[in-house]
Amino acid sequence: MGRLWDRVRELTFSVDGYSLAGHELATSSGYRRLTTVVHLAGGGEVGSGEDVSYGAEDQIAFRERGVHLSLAGKFELQAFSAHLGDLDLFPDAPSSEAYRDYRRWAFESAAFDLALRQNGLGVEQAFGLEARPLRFALSLGLHDFGPIEERLALHANARFKLDATSDWDAALCRQLAETNAVDVIDFKGAYRGTPVDTKPDVQLYERVLDAMPEVIVEDPHDTAPVRELLVARGARVAWDAPIHSMADVDAMPLASQAINLKPSRFGELESLLEAYEACAERRLPIYGGGQFELGIGRRQIQLLAALFHPDGSNDVAPRGYHALDSPEPRPASPMAVKPRATGFAVES
Repeated sequence: MGRLWDRVRELTFSVDGYSLAGHELATSSGYRRLTTVVHLAGGGEVGSGEDVSYGAEDQIAFRERGVHLSLAGKFELQAFSAHLGDLDLFPDAPSSEAYRDYRRWAFESAAFDLALRQNGLGVEQAFGLEARPLRFALSLGLHDFGPIEERLALHANARFKLDATSDWDAALCRQLAETNAVDVIDFKGAYRGTPVDTKPDVQLYERVLDAMPEVIVEDPHDTAPVRELLVARGARVAWDAPIHSMADVDAMPLASQAINLKPSRFGELESLLEAYEACAERRLPIYGGGQFELGIGRRQIQLLAALFHPDGSNDVAPRGYHALDSPEPRPASPMAVKPRATGFAVES
């Protein structure tokens, strides 16, 4: 089949200009989520991608600055990516350096979408792959068993990726284990200076692993007591937040038994495709994760997961599972993901 990037890098397309569309959601907890969709226009087509940077001030500044980047012209996809690399997508320094990759991904995915549309290609044809039914896990933070019961009542085969907190007692851990439905426990140990930071709690790790010794332990804290416990227990470790390249995978303090691969963290389409191939060559399991997308980004990561790791515990569940009072559909897992005939998009 050849390298994935080689299959698409010479796609030629034209850009006339771009526009921005803001999305916003106020959650029940009071959190105000903002994202911005980039629309690249050219040749009578429009390609789209979503900036999922979490800083509200970064999103507002992006929108207020408006259309200021020089993007018009005729490009091959690899040349457009190189051009993006020469531009400062954050004239004002971002509140997190990770956001540079997130915004780069918005433009890269929009360009990929536009290039496919102008060339009359869909992602399956472009990569020589077939989208398969997508297995997904429901990602939740919880302090009691109620949210699990509610979602199992919707679909008995639901799977879960849960955020651990120090108030999880042994009884709750046993309840979770009895469901046989928990694939991943995220300890949020790799975050620094964010609202989701957690402190290392060795007793919490012990309670979780006592009840669920086979669960995937995501982003454990990099402290000697935690590392020693995980090694002694033979825990299955996965990394998420620090991973922006395969070099990051190799630099982790504990070897990965899986990787939560989020396209926006890689920034460049070329780097993302290289990561998919490297993981396949290493036989390193992949599962995908969401970034609280509000626009097209959610469907795009679902599509990538259906192409490259449909059987993983993909944290890309439809939004209806998170807001149970929402009228949005809640298909069972695995769900069908049907790519559009052209573009980086899914049939609605």
